[in-house]
Amino acid sequence: MSGASDTGREETRREFGEAVNMTAGDLEAWLATDESQGVGWSDDGGESVGHASGRRIVELLHTKQADLSDDDLAHMRKVVGYVRRHAAQRPEGDVTRTKWRYSLMNWGHDPTK
Repeated sequence: MSGASDTGREETRREFGEAVNMTAGDLEAWLATDESQGVGWSDDGGESVGHASGRRIVELLHTKQADLSDDDLAHMRKVVGYVRRHAAQRPEGDVTRTKWRYSLMNWGHDPTK
């Protein structure tokens, strides 16, 4: 039995689907780029938090909704929160080649789509 209510699970899945606008394939390809690996915060100089999240998002996109765990749903909520906060900080001008966009893309959201 899941700890989240059916309504809460559905809302989380809906919000995650709105926040993550990249396909699993697009996100996997992006995560392999130097640009993806060159942005974000890391507490030990290794993989950034956003890059690790991107790998987890790919897994979530491949997971059947019925198989999502409470931990999966918690990460989905974390993704939604990050995308909303970071998107609100959009810089002026063309964002195509900015670290701001690259960071969002690590979290599965391409603001140019």
